[in-house]
Amino acid sequence: MPHKFNAARRDNITKQKQRVTNWSEYNEGLRQRGDLTVWISKDALGLWSAPPRTTRGDQRKYSDLAVEICLTLGVVFKQPLRQTQGLMRSIAGLLGVEIAVPDFSTLSRRSSGLTLRATQKPGGGKPVHLVVDSTGLKIFGEGDWLEEKHKIKRKRRSWRKLHLGLDFVSGEIVCCDLTKDDVGDPTALPDLLAQVDGPVDLFLADGVYDGEPISELLATRFGSPIDVTIPPPTNAILSPNAAKDPTERDWHVAEIAARGRMAWQKATGYNHRSRAKLSWAAGKQLLGRS
Repeated sequence: MPHKFNAARRDNITKQKQRVTNWSEYNEGLRQRGDLTVWISKDALGLWSAPPRTTRGDQRKYSDLAVEICLTLGVVFKQPLRQTQGLMRSIAGLLGVEIAVPDFSTLSRRSSGLTLRATQKPGGGKPVHLVVDSTGLKIFGEGDWLEEKHKIKRKRRSWRKLHLGLDFVSGEIVCCDLTKDDVGDPTALPDLLAQVDGPVDLFLADGVYDGEPISELLATRFGSPIDVTIPPPTNAILSPNAAKDPTERDWHVAEIAARGRMAWQKATGYNHRSRAKLSWAAGKQLLGRS
C-alpha cells in the first residue's frame, strides 16, 4: 500500500528508521494480547439443563445450548473432546458456578444431531452493504508417514474455493458457496446472490467481477439503485455512449483518470474490502488444519 501512495516520488524517499523508546508500554501491549476473559451469562446458566421431555424416552440432562457452548470452546481452542470436557470443567470452577459438565462421550453423541439456534440478523432488515470475495481451502490427504510406511505415491493436493458475501457494516456472513477450484468467481456469483434475502444498497468486489454481465446481474437481482463499486482495469476506456448516457463504470473510469486510483478508493469506500479480508483470514486461522 505505501508503494502506491509514493510511486511518483519513491526514489526521493529516505529510508525510515523506527526505534522503540517506550519499552514498558510496548511489552505490556504484547502481554495483553494473551489476556483471556470467559464468562457465562445467567441466561445461559438457566438454560443449561434440558427441558422436561414430553414424549417417550430418557430425559436428557444437558440442553442443546450447553452442548453447543462446550463444542464451541473446543473448536476455538482446538481441543479434542476429552480436553474440551476438562477445559469446561476448569472454567466452571474458576467462575464458581454449579453446573454439570457433559462428558466427552455425550459431546460426541450429541454433536451429530445438534441443531443450532437461529440468531437474529443485526440491522433489523436494513439494506446490506455486501462485500464479495473468494478464498482457497486446501484439502489434506495422506501424510508423509503414511507414504513412507506403505510406499504409496502421494496424491496431488486438491483445493476448494469458498465464496463469501459479507455485510461489512455488521460483520455478518450473509451468503456462502463452496465450489471446485476451476469455478471462476463470476460463475459462482449468481448462486451466491440467490442466498441474499433482503435488499442490497452497496456491492463491493475486486476487479475480477468487472464487466457488463455482472452489472446486469446485480441490476436484475437487486434493482438499478444499487451502488456497484468494482475497480476497472488500468486500460479501461469509457463506453461509446459515455457522453450522453454514462454508466456507473464510466464514472469510475473517469474518476480514476482524473484523481488517481488511491483517491478513488477513498471516495468510493473501496478500502472496506480489507475488513472482509481480515474477517476471512481470522476464520481460516480459527479453523486451522483439519
